[in-house]
Amino acid sequence: MESLLNTIRTKVANRERVTRTEAAWLFEEASEETLKELATMSRRRFHSADDTATYLIMAIVNYTNVCVAKCDYCSFYRLPHQAGTYLLDFDQVCAKIDALRQFGGTLVSFNGGFHPKLHLRDYAELFSRVRSRYGRDLEFFEMTVAEFMFSCKLSRVTYDEGASLLKASGTRWVTGGGAEILDDGFRARHSPGKYKVADYFKAQEAILRAGMGSTATQVIGFDETLDERLNHLEALRAFQDNAPRKLPSFLCWTYKPWNNELGGTELSPGEYLRWLAVCRVFLDNIPHIRTSVLTQNEKALEGLRYGADDFDLPTEDEVTQKAGATITHDFERILSAARAEGFTVQYRDPFPL
Repeated sequence: MESLLNTIRTKVANRERVTRTEAAWLFEEASEETLKELATMSRRRFHSADDTATYLIMAIVNYTNVCVAKCDYCSFYRLPHQAGTYLLDFDQVCAKIDALRQFGGTLVSFNGGFHPKLHLRDYAELFSRVRSRYGRDLEFFEMTVAEFMFSCKLSRVTYDEGASLLKASGTRWVTGGGAEILDDGFRARHSPGKYKVADYFKAQEAILRAGMGSTATQVIGFDETLDERLNHLEALRAFQDNAPRKLPSFLCWTYKPWNNELGGTELSPGEYLRWLAVCRVFLDNIPHIRTSVLTQNEKALEGLRYGADDFDLPTEDEVTQKAGATITHDFERILSAARAEGFTVQYRDPFPL
C-alpha cells in the first residue's frame, strides 16, 4: 500500500494522470490527511493560492415541474394533468429573478423538466425575453443538457440544429445538469426514460461546438457502485480531453432521499468529502471543483480542504428542497464556515466563456 501511495503521490506532484484503479484505492483506503494532501496538490495545478476560495450568489429557477421522464429519485416532478403541476409565465419568472437581485445575486440557472408541450423555440423565446429585460446585469444558465436533449427530440431537430437555434437567440450557457451518474446500468435502473450516456455527450458536444458554454456535474448517494461513479469520471475526463470548448467546472452534490420513489439513506458528509478529493485528483483537466452548499450546507466548506476551490450560495432550488435540502439566506454564516477552515473568500463573476 505504501508503494502504491508513493506512486500516486509522485504522479500528482509531477502532474501526471492517475488511473481509475488508483482513484478507487484512494477512495477506499487512503487516510483523510492523505486525501487532503493530494487534493490540495492537485488544486495547485490551477490555483496557486491555497487559502483563497471563490463563490457567487445564485438562484435555480424551476419554471415548470411537469416532466415525463419519471426518474425514481426525483421528488419534484409531476406528470401532465396531475394535481400540483405548474408552468410559470414570464412575469412569474421575472419575479423570481428580482428576488435573487435583492440578495445581490448575479447568476440565474433555469431548471425544469421534460415538458411534453414545450418545444425548443418556446425556451429560446422565454430566455430571449429574460435577457432583453435584464441586459448584462446577470448571467443565465438556460436549460440543462438533459432538458436540451428532450426538447430537441420533441422538436424533431438534431442536437447541432438545436444548439444553433439557442445560440442564435442569444443563449450563452446550457449547464451539465441532469447527468447524475453517467453509467448506462445506473440509468437503466433509475431513469430509463432519459438518455444513454453516449447520447448525453453527443448533445453536450453540440452545445460546445455551437460556441456556448457548459459545465460538468455528478450526483452521488443513490445506490450507485464505486465502478459506476468511476465510469462517470472516466467518461467525463475523456470527453474533456477532446471537447471543442473546455468545461470550466465540475460540481458534485449529494442525493436527498425524501419524498420520492427511491428513498434510501442520505450519504454521510465524510463520504462526500472523500469523493470530492478523488474527483479533484482524477479530473486533471477541469480547472474548478465546486463543493455543494445546496446539499451539504456549512459542511460543504470542509470540501475546500479536499480540493474544491469554489461554491454557490443558492437562494432557491425547488428540486432539491422538495427532496429535503434546506436553504439559508444567512450567507454570512456560510461564509464564516469557509473562513473557519482557513480560507479567504472572494465573490467572483460568472466563469467566462
